[in-house]
Amino acid sequence: MAWLRKYRAVIFFGSIFFLSVNLPFGKNSFQQTSNCNISNTAFTHGEEIVYKIWYNWGFIWLESGEVTFKVKKDEFKGMPCYLLYGVGGTYPKYDWFYKVRDTFSAWVDTANLRTFRFIRNASDGPAYIYEDCYFNYKTRQAFTLTRSKKKMPRLDSTYITGCSYDVLSLIYYSRNIDFSKCNINDTIPLDMFLENKVYPTYLRYLGKDVYEAEGFGKFNCVKFRANLIEGTLFAGGEQMTVWVTDDKNKIPLYIESPILVGSVKAKLMKVKGLKNKMESKIH
Repeated sequence: MAWLRKYRAVIFFGSIFFLSVNLPFGKNSFQQTSNCNISNTAFTHGEEIVYKIWYNWGFIWLESGEVTFKVKKDEFKGMPCYLLYGVGGTYPKYDWFYKVRDTFSAWVDTANLRTFRFIRNASDGPAYIYEDCYFNYKTRQAFTLTRSKKKMPRLDSTYITGCSYDVLSLIYYSRNIDFSKCNINDTIPLDMFLENKVYPTYLRYLGKDVYEAEGFGKFNCVKFRANLIEGTLFAGGEQMTVWVTDDKNKIPLYIESPILVGSVKAKLMKVKGLKNKMESKIH
C-alpha cells in the first residue's frame, strides 16, 4: 500500500515543520525578535512528551505509531547545551508491512536555542539515511555528512541565515513564541534547515480556543496553522492545525492535517518533567 510509504514522514511529529517555501510573508507578518534570539521559558532538561499517531483512510482510524520527545542536559565543546531527542516509529504489529524507526538529535545553545549539531538517523522500510550536521552561525554555514544505502557518503555545505534552525530545534524554538503579541491571522516567520536547504516558512496565528485532551482534561489553548511543503505527502498550503497549551509550557495537545491520501492526527499520550505548571488547565 503506497500510502504507508508516504506516511513515514508523519510518524515523526516534527513533520509539522516540513513547511512550504513558496508563499511570501504578507503585510500582517509578525516578527518575534529582530535578531532571532529568544528566551527559553517553555522547557528544561528532564522533560519528556509522548504522542500517539493516528492515520485515517476512508472510515478507518488506525493507531499507527508513537513519537517521543526528550530534553537532556549536555555539553558541546565545553558549552552548556540542551540535547533534544525526537524518536518515532511504527508499532511492531506494522513492522512486517513497513517498519519505521527514526531518531532525531540536536545539541542547542541554552541561551538562544541555536543549533550546534543535528543528527538524523532514519530507517524507513528498505530506505536508510544518516545526516550529521554542524552549524556555524559566524560564517553562516552548515556542514552536513550524509550516508545512505545506495549512495556514497557526501559532504555538503549550505548557506544559513542567523535565524536558521534544524527541524527538531525549531519545534522547541516555536514553543517560546509569545503569541500574546499577535493579532488573528498574523504570520510568524521561521527559517527551517532541512536536507541541506533553508526554507523560509511561517505559522499563522488563529487565536484562542478550548481543547479537551483525552486523559488530561480541558485546556485553554493557542491555535495556529502551519503552512505545509508540497510534495509526496502534503498537498501544500495551510493544512495542518495545532492546539498548544496557553501557558508558559506551550505543549502541543493535538495536531491534525489532511494528506494526499487520508488524514493524520497526533494526540498527547504522556508528559512529565515540565518546567512550569499547567496553568492553562480548566479542569
